Amino acid sequence: MKTGLEDIPEPDRVPGAPHPRMTPRVIGQDHAIRDFVEASRSGRLHHAWLLTGPRGVGKATLAWAIARWLLSGAESDDLSVPADAPAARRLAALSEPNLQLVRRPWDDKAGRLSAQITVDEIRRLLSFFHLSAAEGGRRIAIIDAADEMNLAAANALLKVLEEPPKDALILMIAHQPARLLPTIRSRCRTLRLNPLTPDLMTRALDGLGMDEDADALAALSDGSVGEALRLSGQDGLTRYQQIVDLFATLPRMDRLAAAKLSDAAAGRAGAEGDPFDLTITLLDRFLTRTARAGLMGAPLPQAARGEGALLARLSPDDRAARDWADAQARLSARARAGRAVNLDPAALVMDMLTELAHLAPAQSALPTKS
Repeated sequence: MKTGLEDIPEPDRVPGAPHPRMTPRVIGQDHAIRDFVEASRSGRLHHAWLLTGPRGVGKATLAWAIARWLLSGAESDDLSVPADAPAARRLAALSEPNLQLVRRPWDDKAGRLSAQITVDEIRRLLSFFHLSAAEGGRRIAIIDAADEMNLAAANALLKVLEEPPKDALILMIAHQPARLLPTIRSRCRTLRLNPLTPDLMTRALDGLGMDEDADALAALSDGSVGEALRLSGQDGLTRYQQIVDLFATLPRMDRLAAAKLSDAAAGRAGAEGDPFDLTITLLDRFLTRTARAGLMGAPLPQAARGEGALLARLSPDDRAARDWADAQARLSARARAGRAVNLDPAALVMDMLTELAHLAPAQSALPTKS
């Protein structure tokens, strides 16, 4: 059955969240906004910008805000543009002729999104700059995410950066900029976006109608609104509670509970996300928070019932903290590598849990308190 346009997922949108072009404001990145506005008003706006920082902190939202601001001719200091401005409406509808969006394409034969941005997408960008040159005015490209380009696409883009078209602006979002060619990075000006502070996270999640679970989601998402939305959309808080309850049974792990958690990780990936990736991500967060507890005490706020007391028992000192931190780096990398070569996801999670059980001190079997 052929997939209709309305059925194709957007690779640059977090499941359960609006696309970044629909988000009216950038929260908590005032320094990046100020740097760009000052550069624009200086009359010497660089032709290529690399927007970096952890996933979900607002990189794509900032790129779309910049595009709206420039194409609408707004003069605001915070990149704000009235929602009814013609350019804002066109961008929301993806019908702005002076903007080209580059992202992973849909593969009709495979029936899924391509794993990379291909060279054909960069060739379309070249055509966009060539065909729109005669019309004049600012022309903007958003590449989301630039670190998803394959080598051929990266080399094609490099030629554009070396000889930029007149009045062209290229905004590249990069979650892992180290994966980009050094020659690409050297031709861009970088805007680094930082994780949101707890108060800004709560404010952002409240604005999205997620006030009930805002504290717990903020604790697990490391200052990333996008990650909080992903966790919420996949019922991540319930899964994290299962992890906390399971580790509360250590050092004699509840094998049935471990099997249940492992089997859930083997569920089929869908539009809402990948259960295996969710499980490994939450185990990573649990182990990171356990390691921090040994150095700085149990983190606040708690992300699950009984978490604080459990972490204090599992990681009572800096030596335990080092053991948990080492396990996190080693075991999660092993699990993800195994999944990359199509090993059974349930077996990978169970293997990880079994090894972690050996790290638990004997006193960790004490009952937890809410």
